[in-house]
Amino acid sequence: MAQAPDGWDGILDPNETILWQGRPDAGLNIGPANILTAVFGTFFSGFALFWMIMAMQAGGAFWMFGLIHFSVGIGIVVTALFGTAFVRRHTWYTLTDRRAFIATNMPVIGRKLKSYPITGDTVLEFDDADLPSIWFAQDYRRTKRGHRTVKRGFERLPDARTVYQSMRDIQRKAG
Repeated sequence: MAQAPDGWDGILDPNETILWQGRPDAGLNIGPANILTAVFGTFFSGFALFWMIMAMQAGGAFWMFGLIHFSVGIGIVVTALFGTAFVRRHTWYTLTDRRAFIATNMPVIGRKLKSYPITGDTVLEFDDADLPSIWFAQDYRRTKRGHRTVKRGFERLPDARTVYQSMRDIQRKAG
């Protein structure tokens, strides 16, 4: 039986083999949704700034209550523009002959490792962008009005076609 690579003891199943490891491109990827969110954050913080100026002219320290709203607006803008790149910068991918792993090591939050089995029934979606992504799972996030689906997979890979072919080979063997 082959020895598991360093750091994988107790994670891989017996005889499970690592086929590929990589990381997503961590560059900025700003789309229409990011721009709309950033515009909203700009208006939110701009209104808070306007309110603080007006409250400051009245005298006293009441204007400081607007600082939290101003900060939230700036946070919305920064997260919309840089948030996904920041997450990708702290993400690692591994593909074995049975599963796909997504590992993150975020400041404050810490380390997380999620595994997704690759079977003959796994729906693989190849997103052929400038830097392609491979989607193979979904998570459900609760919202105020129910839930929303979040795609999970290997995002923005320079070698996505090779990885996708390896995943298809796993599916054929699981057949």
